[in-house]
Amino acid sequence: MAFNKSMVILAILCFILVQELEIYCGNQHMVAAERIDCAGKCNYRCSKSSRHNMCIRACTGCCKKCNCVPPGTSGNKDKCPCYASLTTHGGKLKCP
Repeated sequence: MAFNKSMVILAILCFILVQELEIYCGNQHMVAAERIDCAGKCNYRCSKSSRHNMCIRACTGCCKKCNCVPPGTSGNKDKCPCYASLTTHGGKLKCP
């Protein structure tokens, strides 16, 4: 019986820790009130890309997760920290 209570308490504490870490890391998708136009923003962001379709696919996924796309066609990732911090399984930056 004590083992089950301990596991429940541990699970609750882990859940709280994960929530606090997401808020601390600045994941904007947690507090976003309105969704932005990801298609329009990503279309402009990828307009000068040599691999347009791949750029659009990556940008759209990042935008949906972060609800943010940096201004311009490249750079400016400091304007959107969540977008700039997403990585692939291989550890490379995911968002264009």
